[in-house]
Amino acid sequence: MDVVIHFLWLIGGLALLYYGADWLVDGASRIALKLGISPLVVGLTVVAFGTSMPELLVCLKANSPELLVKPAEWLGVKFVTKGGSSDIALGNIVGSNIFNVALILGVAALIRPVVIHSQLIRREMPILILCSAVFLMMMADMVIQQWEGWVLIAGILFYVVSSVLLAKRAKNTKEFETEYDESDLVGWKAKMWCNLALCLVGILALVLGAHLLVDHGEALARIFGVPEVIISLTLFALGTSLPELATTVVASLKKQGDIITGNAIGSCIFNLMAVMGVTAGVEKLEGKHIAWLDLGVMMGVTLLIMPFMWTNMRLGRREGAVMVTIALVYSVMVVMMQR
Repeated sequence: MDVVIHFLWLIGGLALLYYGADWLVDGASRIALKLGISPLVVGLTVVAFGTSMPELLVCLKANSPELLVKPAEWLGVKFVTKGGSSDIALGNIVGSNIFNVALILGVAALIRPVVIHSQLIRREMPILILCSAVFLMMMADMVIQQWEGWVLIAGILFYVVSSVLLAKRAKNTKEFETEYDESDLVGWKAKMWCNLALCLVGILALVLGAHLLVDHGEALARIFGVPEVIISLTLFALGTSLPELATTVVASLKKQGDIITGNAIGSCIFNLMAVMGVTAGVEKLEGKHIAWLDLGVMMGVTLLIMPFMWTNMRLGRREGAVMVTIALVYSVMVVMMQR
């Protein structure tokens, strides 16, 4: 009976993470548009970080659980705080990036071949490869110190500022406007408080969802004797990637290739710099059970996707099948190895 209860609470946590990110992105995007900020700038900042919020909350909950106790108690939920688990935080990010690149882009390409924008090849992909390489160097001793976390934070701030400056010079914002056009704002223009409330509810849902996911995921891991790192590399990673996966499926059906690739690649960049930076900046991360297999697969799929995108500037169904297969094989290997 305990297993069923823990599983139901875990599903509830995943649902709260999904809807919390969705509400936060919607509310913040509409506020930004109301304030006259261009849709492209909103897409490069608010949406990219918003879809990485589940990873951030789960990582903070896992590594520094005391930080999120008070917000959860405001909702009338009591949690027993115990020592943090860096393996869950690291496994969540490594697994999320693998799923973002291999599974999400792969599924998108299987649904409909994805056309790749040249800016993604020229700018975002090299930045992601550089971020991944820096992250691997920081993980050489399997520890990310607090000062290294602040280096990552400085990197994401530089990335956001440069993105905003580039966006201001961009003339064509049609791609993002297809997702947040004027029809989306009808009924909201005179109701700024509704958007603020939506943001607040989204943040609270994320906080509570992170608590439920980590606490009951750890409980299930103990019951079945599964190492916490396995849970974080698979279930947590896939669960916190649900906002990106949902966005990808919808965008693919609407033939919005730039939204698909920008969402997946941008979220990977934010995961490595913002999420890891903030988490390690609060308290250092120690990867006791993270293997070089996990780090190697993360770097490998990041490098592999580059020539796939370069070929005819599109991701075809064949490439999509390869990427999905890699994600599935990796997941099976992680579970079978039982580290």
